[in-house]
Amino acid sequence: MATLDGRYILVEVEDPSHEVNVTEQPVEDNVNLTDHVQLKASSMSISGYIIGDDAAQIKQYLIDAMKAGSIVEYDGRNLFVGLITSISTKHDHRVANGFSFSMTLKEISIAEASYVETLPLPIKAQVAPVISSGRKQTKGKGKGKGKEKEEVQKVKFKAGSPWAE
Repeated sequence: MATLDGRYILVEVEDPSHEVNVTEQPVEDNVNLTDHVQLKASSMSISGYIIGDDAAQIKQYLIDAMKAGSIVEYDGRNLFVGLITSISTKHDHRVANGFSFSMTLKEISIAEASYVETLPLPIKAQVAPVISSGRKQTKGKGKGKGKEKEEVQKVKFKAGSPWAE
């Protein structure tokens, strides 16, 4: 038996897949040069049966998790954490108290935000907020009235910045 987010399912086939993108550039003598390899997200197809009194609730949970984009944890012969990208069920006379299913899981990577507080001091000084937003255009109150001349303000940079004077 395998579990998917703690729910028991009977899995007959697990089919993990790992792929890469390989870029090739044409060079002399009709030979392509491979110059870059980029890892694609892993995926896994599983198929089997969901049986028991709570089969309908498990099916609904899986469909809701897929629609919501929830990260699920599969624990069978392989351990896999990712999103459910597709699920199909087959309800026929062979399974009395459940159904057969096939599902595809896809690995995801979650990016973490970087914060200014964690940057080294010279870089932190460069990304500090701008003190002045520069010259702004004023709105005229009507035709024929003279425009007041606005003083030009210089942008101030923090000490340590390569643009500081």
